[in-house]
Amino acid sequence: MSAFSAIIRRDLALAFRQGGDGAMAVLFFVLAALLFPFGIGPEPEVLARVAPGIIWVTALLAALLALDRMFQPDWEDGTLELIRLSPLPLELAVLAKAIAHFLVTGLPVILATPLVAVLLQLPMETLPALLFGLLLGTPALSLMGSVGAALTLGARRGGVLVSLIVLPLEVPVLIFGVGAADAALADGMERAQFLLLAALLTAAVPLCPLAAAAGLRQALE
Repeated sequence: MSAFSAIIRRDLALAFRQGGDGAMAVLFFVLAALLFPFGIGPEPEVLARVAPGIIWVTALLAALLALDRMFQPDWEDGTLELIRLSPLPLELAVLAKAIAHFLVTGLPVILATPLVAVLLQLPMETLPALLFGLLLGTPALSLMGSVGAALTLGARRGGVLVSLIVLPLEVPVLIFGVGAADAALADGMERAQFLLLAALLTAAVPLCPLAAAAGLRQALE
């Protein structure tokens, strides 16, 4: 577990030292969400109805921004080969990197969500369900993103390929996340959507590192 936590600490230290990924994710999230009122109009009723979808879509896109750098720098400088040769299973190393990606990109987006929700006229009774859904869904987005990042490692235009691979996988998370917020506003029956999000996260924790590790082994051969 010391090697597992060391990978998380190293990725967090590199992210904070560079100061780009987390700030870029939050800025993209806020600015992209604020563009929607210019396109659909400033009517509070319209914004309140579509605000959960806007927040979830922009959060999903913000999570994609740093995916191509999840493994690429380590692959280029040889660190990934050292991780592969270490006693730590490659699957656990992938899980550690996915956790670090969530802490750098997903968690700041969740913390910025209340501000965006106010600007989009989201009813305050919906905010707890929206935040809890994001707390369940954004780690799953990072885990699914690790699969795409591993499969496109070393490829030309890897960022575009990552998006093409990952977006179809993340659609269920988007659907259930928006559904939970809508259910909280309509009838307070969001528990089913939360359970589905939890099931997706539970399935992603073992399956995504396995798939990503297989992709990394292929790239390292």
